Amino acid sequence: MTQLLDTPRPVPATDTSTPALRTARRKALLHWIAVHSLGIAAALFFVLPFVFVVLTSLMSDQQALTRDLTPDTWEWGNYQRVFDTPGFLTWWRNTLLYAGLGTVLTVVSSVPVAYALAKFRFRGRKLSLMLVISMMMLPPQVVIIPMYLFWAKELDLSGTLWPLIIPMAFGDAFSIFLLRQFLLTIPDEYLDAAKVDGCGEFRTLIRVVLPMAKPGIAAIALFQFFAAWNDYFGPQIYASENPAAWTLSYGLESFKGAHHTDWNLTMAATVLVMAPVIAVFFFAQKAFVEGVTLTGVKG
Repeated sequence: MTQLLDTPRPVPATDTSTPALRTARRKALLHWIAVHSLGIAAALFFVLPFVFVVLTSLMSDQQALTRDLTPDTWEWGNYQRVFDTPGFLTWWRNTLLYAGLGTVLTVVSSVPVAYALAKFRFRGRKLSLMLVISMMMLPPQVVIIPMYLFWAKELDLSGTLWPLIIPMAFGDAFSIFLLRQFLLTIPDEYLDAAKVDGCGEFRTLIRVVLPMAKPGIAAIALFQFFAAWNDYFGPQIYASENPAAWTLSYGLESFKGAHHTDWNLTMAATVLVMAPVIAVFFFAQKAFVEGVTLTGVKG
């Protein structure tokens, strides 16, 4: 009898599947499904047009005008036909020159100005920042006539891309403002420590600021590269009279006019124009997103 009393009785297991817990789990599952469904729908909204362009570019001339969604035969030779089009490789070379050299000049000229606006204390600093912001709000169409008269009449550079490339050596208002916002996130203690070690302003910029500002520099470089690569207005104004100076964005319009019934070739040319931009963003998206995100930390 004593042994029976001393033996511990088994504790009944508690039921963790209470109605409240089951309801909470069901709500969490429904929330997960709703969020991912919206994400998938948004992804399809952006991806499906690109898929349609790629599939059409691989169709034959006859099938491209039908309702078929997939090619009967994969015509990879369409891309070779586009490359063989007179002037296409010239448009590529001009676009790489315009976007590449323009991006380098914009970064080199914008970094010192953004650094001065972010870290220097001088009279007229706020006024200078307001002027930069004002330039961002000024549409390029407002000054296009006097600028064209200057480059075409005074310097005789019409029919070339230099009127679009040379101004980038004097900075870009949007790039200066974006990079200035990023440099504000760098603590002043790093700069003070470098100056205590004997670094001047230029050496501090090169040795301390630039390595820490790589995401911000990558962001403005990508913005400028995309803007130059897709620019249609500028080449139309300055280079339309000289086919040897056309870029891909302007030449694609001419290509579409010459092949307005060959939708497969038009789509193939479109893919070749978009592919470099997509590849650059794919490999640099981490630095790009980080640079854009950190620009709003301080005001």
